[in-house]
Amino acid sequence: MSDDQRFPEEVCQKIGNYVYRLIDPRNGETFYVGKGRNNRVFDHAAGIPNATDEAEQILGAKLDRIKAIKNAGLSVIHVIHRHEIPDEAVFEVEAALIDAYPGLTNVQGGHASSARGPMNHLELIDKYALPEFPAQPEHALILININKLDDRSDRKAVYNLVRYCWRISKSRAEKADYVLAVVRGVVVGAFRPSKWMHATPENFPDIPYADGSESNRVGFIGTEASREIWDLYVGQRGKRVTNPELKHSQNPIRFWKC
Repeated sequence: MSDDQRFPEEVCQKIGNYVYRLIDPRNGETFYVGKGRNNRVFDHAAGIPNATDEAEQILGAKLDRIKAIKNAGLSVIHVIHRHEIPDEAVFEVEAALIDAYPGLTNVQGGHASSARGPMNHLELIDKYALPEFPAQPEHALILININKLDDRSDRKAVYNLVRYCWRISKSRAEKADYVLAVVRGVVVGAFRPSKWMHATPENFPDIPYADGSESNRVGFIGTEASREIWDLYVGQRGKRVTNPELKHSQNPIRFWKC
């Protein structure tokens, strides 16, 4: 890496926290959004691992994209979007940019994207006007974000999205009384799992995209919760989660009493 592809020390001291994009020069597509200090943007653009990154992030889609760009004889384009960002604001700036570019190779979504990310006006009304979810639920629960849901009233679609498939401990999942589906901070479905299994085509023959590539994850088969439980946790149009311990940030899964 040439010297002109690094920030001088005096620049590093002045720019502070920043948020950046990595862009594929072959098609102009943004494929990664990140935050950093000093010369992190150059290290990421070059595919150099950072000690704070998750192994998945380093070995996954982002690095594959960088390798493909290099194999084409090109270099990753990078843009610094904001700099001199206060510590307390850098996660929010990064999250807003992640939300603006769907299809990124980021392993996780932006900070608080599920709770404060892009919403239409009806979703905002639901979030702040619907009844509150119990602050201290009596059951052992798993709350799972399924933000790709199109129709909250389609209970079969809710079930199929929430049951397959997640990177969680099978033994821990089996302690849950119910699995709750959450969309933008609102609980929209409640299901009682009867069996947790690894995500293989044999275990989930009714899932068309179960090809065995995610067999390290698990899913469940189960039934819709009883009317009493549904009313308690979901109600007519959903219940909004207000307890900070139950709210989702970057992780799509929250455990309660299990």
